[in-house]
Amino acid sequence: MPQDIVFSFFLIFAGALVLATFALYTRQPILVAYIALGAIAGPYGMGWIEHPDELTDMAHIGIIFLLFLLGLDMQPSSLFAVLKKAMSVALLSSLLFFGVGAGVTHLLGYGFMDAIIVGLALMFSSTIIGLKLLPTTVLHHKHSGELMVGLLLIQDMIAILTLILLGVLSGESDQPVWQPFLALPVLAAACYLIVKLILLPLIQRFDRYQEYLFIMAIGWCLAVAEAAAVIGLSEEIGAFIAGVTLATSPIAQFMAISLKPLRDFFLVMFFFTLGAGVNLGMLEEVLVGAVLLAGAVMTLKPLTFRVLLGRFSETPKLAWDVGFRLGQISEFSLLVVFVAIESALLTERASLLVQATAIITFVLSSYIVVFNYPNPIAISDKLRRD
Repeated sequence: MPQDIVFSFFLIFAGALVLATFALYTRQPILVAYIALGAIAGPYGMGWIEHPDELTDMAHIGIIFLLFLLGLDMQPSSLFAVLKKAMSVALLSSLLFFGVGAGVTHLLGYGFMDAIIVGLALMFSSTIIGLKLLPTTVLHHKHSGELMVGLLLIQDMIAILTLILLGVLSGESDQPVWQPFLALPVLAAACYLIVKLILLPLIQRFDRYQEYLFIMAIGWCLAVAEAAAVIGLSEEIGAFIAGVTLATSPIAQFMAISLKPLRDFFLVMFFFTLGAGVNLGMLEEVLVGAVLLAGAVMTLKPLTFRVLLGRFSETPKLAWDVGFRLGQISEFSLLVVFVAIESALLTERASLLVQATAIITFVLSSYIVVFNYPNPIAISDKLRRD
């Protein structure tokens, strides 16, 4: 029987209201409530939503809007400056995380290819967790916010190359490794010209019509995201480029404010589908390994970023802040696992190991940030910053 989309939305948002209320009363991070709801209502829990994968694409739109909003508040000059510093840190840390992930997985008794792919999955930190828990003033107007955006963007590029590599290994992709490096500047230049020659004149002429500007923002974001996917980049990078090229527009802030509720709508769905996708019946098989991997990730990532950023003249306080905010694995890790499973390069047991590690690091990392660093959903009034 086809899944009732209206019932699914009712269950997700009514259930999120109940659990979020409980989370606030018990002083817990709201994100944890959304993940818990997915585990309860999903196919491995009560089974109220049998096919959460049908909601995954819609949930993914929240990530696209998140990156678009980031781009709207980042001037190109600031972006280039921070990427130069973040490049070395992102590359060195990714190599280290890969080695640790592959080594621990191999010691747990998994096969060679399983260890390699789990190592690849552990290289990345979560864009959603990292940026969702940053106060807006830090994200858009402070160096630490720009630095985190730079690190996550470079990790996104590494993730794209990883997905291309997996496609080559499986024989299902003939896309050359160099293609993203050529596609990125071409897409950015094309977007700059379109904004300058077409969108800005339209904005100047019709800036009184707020509905028109709202439609333009969504259309431009999704158009560039799709164009990026076609030429071998990710939708997230395309959305970010769409935002950056519009950042100099006088109505960029209006677009950002207008799209925030839409972004949050889809991000609730993302965390729900994340919780619903975990096979609770098989969890016991990988629980010990997932706890060990999660412990390694949450110990190593903050320490690594502290050391590497410290070597680039960042203050210890800022380096620890960035390190703990990036102390988890990523939604890209889950995509790497999905592609590897589809290509028969990864066993189901290793796939569940990564999924369980993702859930553990998402939840515990959220707790660490919410209770210790300024963030929009802090329980303490002292730490709450919107």
